[in-house]
Amino acid sequence: MLKLEPILWGLFGAGMMVVAFLYPGYLLVTGLAQPMGVLAEDALSYARVLSLATHPLGRLVLVVAIALPLWAGAHHVRHVAIDFGGIARDAWFGSLCYAVALAGSALAVLAVVRL
Repeated sequence: MLKLEPILWGLFGAGMMVVAFLYPGYLLVTGLAQPMGVLAEDALSYARVLSLATHPLGRLVLVVAIALPLWAGAHHVRHVAIDFGGIARDAWFGSLCYAVALAGSALAVLAVVRL
């Protein structure tokens, strides 16, 4: 598992960067600006969002916004488990965390490709 550690830390860092930069803007637009009427009424209409999501760059952003935070979450959960349960359970629990992140990433790619 130690040979994969740099890759896992890279995915964790990328996921945290996505959470730090993309999610606040998303929450600002969908949670505050749209309900308060700051945006045009059709700014987040189904047709506009679908056209953005089906554009190749939009597809890439969607996959990145879904998959990378899964890896960051898996890494956080693994290290919390290490802190609470010790190293004895890390082998199977860490593998389980990363397997769930891998499955979620594959499902995200599949869902975005099927748009």
